[in-house]
Formats: sequence, structure tokens, C-alpha cells
Amino acid sequence: MQNSTPPSLRLDSIDIFRALTMFLMIFVNDLGTLENIPTWLLHTKAAEDAMGLSDVVFPAFLFIVGLSIPFAISNRKKKGDSDGAILMHIAERTFALLLMGVFIVNLESAMDHGMIISVDLWGILMVVAFFLIWNVYPANPDKKVLYSALKIAGYLLLVGLALIFKGGTPENPSGMETRWYGILGLIGWSYFLCALTYFITRDRLPFAIAGWLFFVLFNLADFAGILGFLDPVKAYVWIVGGGSMPAFGMAGVVASVVYRHYMKQTGVNYTYLFILLALGIVCLLHGFGTRPFWGISKIRATPAWVGVCSGISFFAFAALFWIVDLKKTKKWATVLAPAGTATLTCYLIPYVWYSVISMLQISLPMYLRTGVIGLMKSACFALLVIILTGIINRFGIKLKI
Repeated sequence: MQNSTPPSLRLDSIDIFRALTMFLMIFVNDLGTLENIPTWLLHTKAAEDAMGLSDVVFPAFLFIVGLSIPFAISNRKKKGDSDGAILMHIAERTFALLLMGVFIVNLESAMDHGMIISVDLWGILMVVAFFLIWNVYPANPDKKVLYSALKIAGYLLLVGLALIFKGGTPENPSGMETRWYGILGLIGWSYFLCALTYFITRDRLPFAIAGWLFFVLFNLADFAGILGFLDPVKAYVWIVGGGSMPAFGMAGVVASVVYRHYMKQTGVNYTYLFILLALGIVCLLHGFGTRPFWGISKIRATPAWVGVCSGISFFAFAALFWIVDLKKTKKWATVLAPAGTATLTCYLIPYVWYSVISMLQISLPMYLRTGVIGLMKSACFALLVIILTGIINRFGIKLKI
């Protein structure tokens, strides 16, 4: 039952887990175009004590962000990056996610009235600017000036889009506002907190667990009313999601630190699988144990939601670790590979697609957007986005932050 092969610097199951989660993210985001589909696939309302598939996908992605952090920072150290360079990279990556998050959130409240261009064109140009700034340009010294100019053009385009932006309503228009940071922004803040925690603690497992427990207990204390004394500063400085978001990320960090700490000596074996399952059970006990007090809700980011979704993430990763890294079965995921390695590109493509079909006033017949057929349409759409991501990657178009 044991494979003595030393573990690689990275687990293949992490990329496949990310790819599957990205597929589900595109799929559930497209469910808004459908009619008459099962409610268990959708987000639940804030007042409900319930959870749908859509409420699990984002926590799983944050878990994967945490899984990747120890490997990414370790690889940078092996390449010779100084601590200062690593901290700068963490800051730059956080800034990029926050900036993109703010623009995408404002896009959702934009209105044609008062803007010199349509909302759809504004959204397309926004994505174009993101690609100009964060595309992975070839390492060609002769074109370094050109690539720098393209990045500057991207930033200037974002400035122009911010200046002409109009949101709100015709009666109460507004300009660009922070509002909330959107999905990418939440990922950015969570990544920042988890990356800094790992940067300080490195592969010292007790400290990684302490960091994880801090965010879990912060979330619990927030709901228990213990943190009321911090209300004066809550509007200015607070942990994203009341601790819930970085709790998902740190759960992933702990999973990777356990692997790096123990498996380097023993090789890839079933012990790690059992550890993941045990951690998942602990999380579920926390989730269902706190559910009677505040219910389970993504919108309110309750402790039960944190516990249950963390448990599901541990179980899902354990299953993929068993299939991919232990059984060496991964060809089945080849078609999804671009979503695991060019995730940001994959995430942004639908924004262009929705804007284009809106500008062209294209709409599928209702029978293709209803029930089981509609679900198949959304699944095919998610798969096509991933395939398109792979195609444009071959042409040198791939975002990386």
C-alpha cells in the first residue's frame, strides 16, 4: 500500500482540483441564464438555513488557493528569490486581484445612460486592459520596450474606463466606487492573509494550524458577539468575511504543509489520504455542531458554512489525491487542464462572451435554457470556455499574476 517514490515539488491533484472547481464556477455562474432548474444547484438566500452547490464552489477555490501557497513560495525560494522579492510578489498579486475585483464589481452596476460607450463595450475593454497588463509576454529582450508599452497602455485604458464610468440609476448616478471587492477581491484579501501567514510560519505545522484556528475562531467569535469591542474599527479594518474567507485558505495551507512536512521523508502514500479524511471529519463536526446556533449560510458566512465547506474541500481533495497521485490516473482530466494552469484567463473569458452576445442581441431559444437541457447547455458552455482558454494559450495569450 506504499509508494516510496519521493514526492514532487507539486501534487498533480492540486491543478486538477483547481480545473474542476473552475469548471464548476463557470457552470454555476451560467445558471442565471436558465429557467426551471433544481434549487439545490443555486445560491441560497441569506435568511435560509441551507446550502446549494453554488455555495460550495467559492470556498473550494479558496481552499485551493491555500493549497498552492506553500509550493509557490517554496519554489520561489529555490529559484533564489529573497524574502523581500517574495513579499513584493505577494503585494503585487494582491493588488492585481483587488483592482480587477473592483472593476468587475462596478461593471455589474454600470448603466448605459450617461456613458459615452455601452456597458457591454466597457466590459470588453476592461478585460482587454487586464490582458494587456497581466499577459505572460515572451522573454524576448528585443521586445521588452513593446511589452512595457502594452502594460502601460492597459493601465491607461483602465484609467479611461474609470473616468467615463457611470453606475447606479438615472435618478441617482454614481462613478467608480469600491462597493465590495467582488469574487476576485475576496480571493485577493484571503490570499494576502494566508500568504503572509505561511511566509512567517513556513512549514512549521503547529504554527500553520494555529493560523488556521485563529481565522476559524475569529469567525466563531464574531457570530458569538465576543468581538463587539472592535466595532469602532470594523468599518475601516476587518478580516475579510469575518475570518471565513482566510479560514478556507488556511485549511488548504495546512493540507499542503502536512504533505510537505511528513511526506518528503516517506513518499506519497495512503497516510496522507487518511490525514485529509480526518481533517475533513473534524471540519464537518465543527460545521454541524455550530449550525443550530446561526444556521448554515454563505451570504452571512456562518461558522457552519465554514466548517461544512472546509470538510467538503478536504474530502474532494482526498478523492483527487487518491485518484491522481496514488492511482496515477489523470488522463481523464486532460481536457480540463487549461482551467488548472490558466485559471484567471478562463475566469475572464465569459465576461467577453456575455458582452458580445448582448451587443449582438443573441439569445438562445427558451427550450435550450430550461431544465435538464439548460443544465447541459451550461455544462457545455463551461467546457467550451476551458477549450477556448487552451487555444488562446497556444497563441501566447495567458494571464498570470
